[in-house]
Amino acid sequence: MTSYLLAIDQGTTSSRAILFRPDTSVAAQAQQEFPQHFPASGWVEHEAEDLWRTTLATCRHAIAQAGASARDIAAIGITNQRETTILWDRRTGAAIYRAIVWQDRRTAEHCARLRAEGHEALVSERTGLILDPYFSGTKIAWILDHVPGARARAERGELAFGTVDCWLLWKLTGGAVHATDATNAARTLLFNIHTGQWDEDLLALLRVPRSLLPEVKDSAADFGTTDPALFGGAIAIGGMAGDQQAATVGQACFQPGMIKSTYGTGCFVLLNTGETPVKSQNRLLTTIAYQLGGKRTYALEGSIFVAGAAVQWLRDGLGIIGTSAESEALAEAADPAQHIYLVPAFVGLGAPHWNPDVRGAIFGLTRATSRAEFALAALESVCYQTSDLLDVMRDDWNRTAGAAARRPTVLRVDGGMAASSFAMQRLSDLLAAPVDRPVVRETTALGAAYLAGHQAGILPAPGRFADTWRLDRRFTPTMPEETRTEKLAGWRDAVRRLTMA
Repeated sequence: MTSYLLAIDQGTTSSRAILFRPDTSVAAQAQQEFPQHFPASGWVEHEAEDLWRTTLATCRHAIAQAGASARDIAAIGITNQRETTILWDRRTGAAIYRAIVWQDRRTAEHCARLRAEGHEALVSERTGLILDPYFSGTKIAWILDHVPGARARAERGELAFGTVDCWLLWKLTGGAVHATDATNAARTLLFNIHTGQWDEDLLALLRVPRSLLPEVKDSAADFGTTDPALFGGAIAIGGMAGDQQAATVGQACFQPGMIKSTYGTGCFVLLNTGETPVKSQNRLLTTIAYQLGGKRTYALEGSIFVAGAAVQWLRDGLGIIGTSAESEALAEAADPAQHIYLVPAFVGLGAPHWNPDVRGAIFGLTRATSRAEFALAALESVCYQTSDLLDVMRDDWNRTAGAAARRPTVLRVDGGMAASSFAMQRLSDLLAAPVDRPVVRETTALGAAYLAGHQAGILPAPGRFADTWRLDRRFTPTMPEETRTEKLAGWRDAVRRLTMA
């Protein structure tokens, strides 16, 4: 009997379930989008029940599509949009407020106040993060302070906090398990990445009651079993990791110096730094890449808030394309003589700028500018932002690894935009470095499946799993250096003009 692995990939705009065979090929998959809520400028929310409803539906659909049953599934792995914050009633299981999404900027003033009071050095030292609305801690505090009675209920132990992985685990187990993994805990502003524990000083700083918090486990661990009523039988839950860390695992970036970039709603670049947490001199994040057998592996991370979301904006906001796939053909038809720059700071700028207050802008418009130039500017904006990240990431890594880090960087890519050969070629051109696209592009889900399969004993140790990684296509630079230099200079000027406005 086939022992499938079921990967739950709960993202920012949709929930997916992918059923993998033991050889990691895909047997079945399902996906559902859900509504986005924007109640104020810079605010982004989800209904927590939408996340659960679409997750459950896609899991059932994928299982049915494969003609499988609960007894055919060895384990479930969960990967999730990180930092998104949910508080719920422990007795009823109902969320007390909408999920505040990682993109949300409502706590920018709170973060600025904490910085002004001199707290960022402590936060950075303990968590590897910076004080930014991106992370969960100030979101928790906002809910406690703005939902009537929430703080008193939390202090009485009546409420639970979780990132999306934790919320789904609670729902899958019928409220029996309140737990998360180290990679998700590391994104809360509350977790000490050096000790592997919730930090009492940070809890006091952000006024977060300890009773809210889940147990923290390895990324491959016993997370309990599903409520038998959900899938016609209990299924073990054996893996959990935030989406970018899961993609790092799925891309088999297990050796220090290996680097991957995932292009979804945002873009996230992670560089494996091994057992050493590297402190960035360029406001990159130090985070946990994965934790196996109680041993933490660290990474440097740069986060771009808007990547695929720029193409969605062309489709949903401007209505100039009907589907995201149209952007590639339009970009190829763009006039190369026009130099249009889109700085997609719709919710501020992420690394290395970390400016939550700026908003997006377009530079270089003329009467000749058409849909094609808009499409090209949207795709190139992702490449430019990646270039900014890799420049400072190389600088940080060089300080630690020396000559070993100065070898040409090969970037492993995944996510929806990685399917665009035009975008990946332009990325290679602007990076002046090779870009490798794998055969299995569902690397985020694959990483979650691997963690679950490793826990279940049906997939091998990381080194042997890395041997299964296969290259689909390597993109190498073809753009003249003069053109590349000119285009990057134009981008940097656009960012400078926006941030100085």
